[in-house]
Amino acid sequence: MTDLQMSLIAAGGVFVVGVISYNKWQEHKARKSVERAFASDHDDVLMRPDGTPVERSEPVLDIGATPPMGPVEPGFGTGAPAADEPAAGAPAGTHSAGAASSSGASDAPASLAPAGPLQDAPAPAELAESLVDPLIDCMIPLALDGAARGDKILPALQQLRRIGNKPIHYIGLAVSGDWEPIVHGGVYTKLQAGVQMATRTTALNELEYSELVTRLRAVADEIGAEPEVPDMIEVMSEARTLHKFVAGHDAQLGVNLKSNGPPWAMSTLIGALEKAGFDVRPDGRFAMPDGAGGVLFTLSTNVTLGADTTDRLTLLLDVPCVAPARDGFGAMVTAARDLVLRLDGSMVDDFEQPLLDSTLDEIAGQVKEFYTEMDAADIPAGSTRALRLFS
Repeated sequence: MTDLQMSLIAAGGVFVVGVISYNKWQEHKARKSVERAFASDHDDVLMRPDGTPVERSEPVLDIGATPPMGPVEPGFGTGAPAADEPAAGAPAGTHSAGAASSSGASDAPASLAPAGPLQDAPAPAELAESLVDPLIDCMIPLALDGAARGDKILPALQQLRRIGNKPIHYIGLAVSGDWEPIVHGGVYTKLQAGVQMATRTTALNELEYSELVTRLRAVADEIGAEPEVPDMIEVMSEARTLHKFVAGHDAQLGVNLKSNGPPWAMSTLIGALEKAGFDVRPDGRFAMPDGAGGVLFTLSTNVTLGADTTDRLTLLLDVPCVAPARDGFGAMVTAARDLVLRLDGSMVDDFEQPLLDSTLDEIAGQVKEFYTEMDAADIPAGSTRALRLFS
């Protein structure tokens, strides 16, 4: 037998062994696939986590879409300029972080229209104080192949919690029929993702939305779900409308205190502020607590942390973040008057003009009108919605 014949026989033997090995490998893969498909640890849509059967129930919700909101922007003071003009002539002692333009309270909308599909979604009133709110979030339903346990889907959902500076939250339809945050031990038949459409600084834009959809599809594939993505044009319109409202109501009111004599020594000043009830914050600012874990208003010394003296203090109220019932403006003025007596100072506006009682009363009336506009838009000042939008 020649060397050529021996080589051909050897090559043939190797080929036969390779074919047999390949077939065995394919058989092994198919068997594993079948075993996974019929594995006993799959979630049963008709069973609770403890193994007891449940009655399938899905809520039927009647959510009436409200008309979209038109532009509403606060006017702290008469003769406020248009949005594309610099703010001027505002009442003494006021600061507005957003664009200001004149707008009557009668122009305030009844509500903001929710964006995105809302089939089987909780009504806005039920979610006003929860993680996902159709009034300010773009809702994206996630249809599950079957019931899913929170333990299995939470790791995937944790991968997508923010787009840009917009937070993303999730809720699930539990087998009990209630929508709730996704938790370990829960069993859910449907999911909803909600991305906040606006913040204090920006609205959700096309690039962010495209990234959201791409990443959400990847998460959905991982948990066995199919997202129902809303139309981008509609979502962008809702986002811009919501941000216009936020920008128009991003109002801050300030009261300045000026020393009547030499600058205040910081060592003496800190003691006086603590006696007045202020807490020191890590950034060197002082905060007046509201008694419920929140902040009524803040105070700035207008100098760096290492400064020894200052001759000017500024009390600042973040108007949309304080509920009317707490009377943040009244409390701030009261604190300012108390400090004037303690420190021998005067209340002045940004132009060093004295703040008269009549001026303060006028501003207080405008604050009430501002709160009325926010109530009319279903975003009451100090509410969870307002705190999310103006955080």
